[in-house]
Amino acid sequence: MKLAILISGRGSNMDSILAAVKRGQLPLAQPVLVLSNVPDALGLTIAREKFSMHTEVLDKNELKGWEYDKNLMTVLRKYEICPTNSLVCLAGFMRLLSPQFVHIFKNRILNIHPSLLPSFPGLHAQRQAVEYGVKISGCTVHFVEEGLDTGPIIIQKSTPVFSYDTEETLSNRILQDEHLIYPEAVKMVTEDRVKISGRTVQISY
Repeated sequence: MKLAILISGRGSNMDSILAAVKRGQLPLAQPVLVLSNVPDALGLTIAREKFSMHTEVLDKNELKGWEYDKNLMTVLRKYEICPTNSLVCLAGFMRLLSPQFVHIFKNRILNIHPSLLPSFPGLHAQRQAVEYGVKISGCTVHFVEEGLDTGPIIIQKSTPVFSYDTEETLSNRILQDEHLIYPEAVKMVTEDRVKISGRTVQISY
């Protein structure tokens, strides 16, 4: 299955997925493209220099919703990335996908979020966790649907929240767990071991 990885920054989750592929841990995944909406995103350099990936920049950030995503579709088609043969992995891509794009790639878009959804959706999830005083947070890989961080959950990992934690310290620990579960989720999906029933994701082993 072809992979397109969308980033906006350093791309550490992109790095973890591509490293897992390089180690042979995702035998059915074929990364073909890393795309960013930020021209100088560090992840683009890492993708090219560390993994010899094709990269593209689509920085038409003045366009909203489907007007931007139509351009995104054009780039994906260039690499023969389509819903029947591919998976789109959001790895810190700081744009909301339009309902039209999500519908076309239904159950073919993955995202990772730094909380145990449905708790603390949206931005600054780690700050929300610290301010709320929870004792356990974590990260979630889920399918993307039209709602914000509302798609069916594939895998989660818990991370303890300590009394001395700041947004930064908690973010750093959660990020390490993200690097573990995102490649595992990609592996499950590319091996066709994931079935969606309503909001429930069933995984075969």
